[in-house]
Amino acid sequence: MFLGPLEYHKPWDTKGIEGVFRFIKKLWRLYHDANNEFAVSDAEPTKDELKVLHKAIKKVKEDIERFSFNTAVSTFMICVNELSDLKCNKRAILSELTVLISAYAPHIAEELWSLLGNDDGVTYQQFPEFKEEYIKENAFAYPVSFNGKMRFKLELPVDMPKDEVEKAVLAAEDAQKWLEGKTPKKVIVVPKKIVNVVI
Repeated sequence: MFLGPLEYHKPWDTKGIEGVFRFIKKLWRLYHDANNEFAVSDAEPTKDELKVLHKAIKKVKEDIERFSFNTAVSTFMICVNELSDLKCNKRAILSELTVLISAYAPHIAEELWSLLGNDDGVTYQQFPEFKEEYIKENAFAYPVSFNGKMRFKLELPVDMPKDEVEKAVLAAEDAQKWLEGKTPKKVIVVPKKIVNVVI
């Protein structure tokens, strides 16, 4: 499935298998500590962890419906990398991930499901429910340009009105350096895209 779309001819390549094996080892490490001891926390997941999981749930569901299994495998790899970077070992996240990946890696999913303390098989579980609110962005990092050259980024609420965005940009400490006390001729605000200050 990893080598490409199902309907395409794919040359047999052991490197493809090595890549998947490395991924499976990385997945296993999410559930284990440095000593290879099972170490899953019951702490509440963070916003970032929930966002990574729900992005994966959404994408995998869409890929399954399109029979696009290779892109689903790629999504799993991205998800596991991002959760590894966040050092996530939360049961709430890893339980859902185990169910999500079970159709693609049934043997390791069954083992992980058992280690998570479940007696029933992972294949009997409901597909994880995608929740839109976890992937919604509350803020946007506006690239701020001066005379067409991007100078810095400023994170502002996504629903902030254009005139408020303009005021916030001009009041920013980084903007003062580029304005050098001059009044801008024009400030172009494209919501959720860019801000360009013309001096």
